[in-house]
Amino acid sequence: MKVYLVGGAVRDEQLGIPVKERDWCVVGATPDELAAAGYLAVGKDFPVFLHPQSKEEYALARTERKTAVGYHGFAFNTNPGVSIEEDLSRRDLTINAMARDEDGKLIDPFGGADDARRGILRHVSDAFAEDPVRILRTAKFAARFAALGFRIAPETRDLMRQMVDSGEAEALVPDRVWKETEAALAGPDPRVFFEALRACRALRVLFPEVDALFGIPQPARWHPEIDSGLHTLMSLEQASRLSADVEVRFAALVHDLGKATTDAKDLPQHPGHEQRGCKLIQELCDRLPVPRACRELGLLAAEYHTHCHRMGELRDDTVVRVLEKTDAFRRPARFEQFLKVCEADARGRTQFENRDYPQASWLREAFAAAAAVDSAAIAREHDADRIAEAIRRARIARVGEARTRT
Repeated sequence: MKVYLVGGAVRDEQLGIPVKERDWCVVGATPDELAAAGYLAVGKDFPVFLHPQSKEEYALARTERKTAVGYHGFAFNTNPGVSIEEDLSRRDLTINAMARDEDGKLIDPFGGADDARRGILRHVSDAFAEDPVRILRTAKFAARFAALGFRIAPETRDLMRQMVDSGEAEALVPDRVWKETEAALAGPDPRVFFEALRACRALRVLFPEVDALFGIPQPARWHPEIDSGLHTLMSLEQASRLSADVEVRFAALVHDLGKATTDAKDLPQHPGHEQRGCKLIQELCDRLPVPRACRELGLLAAEYHTHCHRMGELRDDTVVRVLEKTDAFRRPARFEQFLKVCEADARGRTQFENRDYPQASWLREAFAAAAAVDSAAIAREHDADRIAEAIRRARIARVGEARTRT
């Protein structure tokens, strides 16, 4: 029996990145032998074991054969005769198809170390096309390593496009699509993830609501970048700079979905896109297992981001209504996330990337003033059916005073 360090740990060593977890490949052993040695079996599709002490994953070397459409359609061979090179040959990208033996020797049959040095994401073999999840994973790695200068090899991008055109991407189940998307949104450069999906035509299959924004014009006065899809990606990029929260980044991605459904006669204006966008967000979140927090913030951003942009023009009572509708008094942390999305939207425009966004500060000050109203004291002074309106009037007055001071 031989044991090899494989996958991300070897890749990250080559890239000079701290190794967070280690996976191992076992050659020349059977499931019974590992079980007898105290390893705990956890794999469903193929034998994977947890080390009795370290709890790290140990998988038997395997080959696989495509038997049906989708990423579940594989038959696995894990007999003891499978070599480490054969195991590596079924992996997705060359940078993930390296191993290190117990003596520290690098096993690199597909040039992964060279591709790591050159910043290239390249598929190991044409077997890449048998698993549609690899479209998502490659886009995710492109986003994760964008700051290191990585790019998808043209031949790999072409193969991903062929997979999409053949219908393989349609076999992806919603859970896996969201899992990889959420990981990309949490990463350092999620914009690249969606750019990579669009480059291989997978965006129109997996996120048709986002893909439909490309080619839709906006007023050049406010959007020098013109294109709604480009603006969306720019907003996502700005959201990534402002916040590490997946909810904020997701909301920036979907805040303008309604612009894709604007009547042609109204272009480049987009009257009513806020409400239309909410409907599309609901449909997207019903199709994918998007967490409730992402859905809720996305809906708030879609409906009320233009209110925040026009903060200086709103009446005091309208400002309080926005605070109420965004549930700022009960959920101030989410309200702060909402403001981050609005700022990302404002900065997600050509030549506006580094502009100040005072509207967010004005709305924060208005909220602080309104939140200082002593609701309990007002409740003691009014009949039950008049309490809510009395509190609202007090909040409006406080907002007016705060805006006068600023």
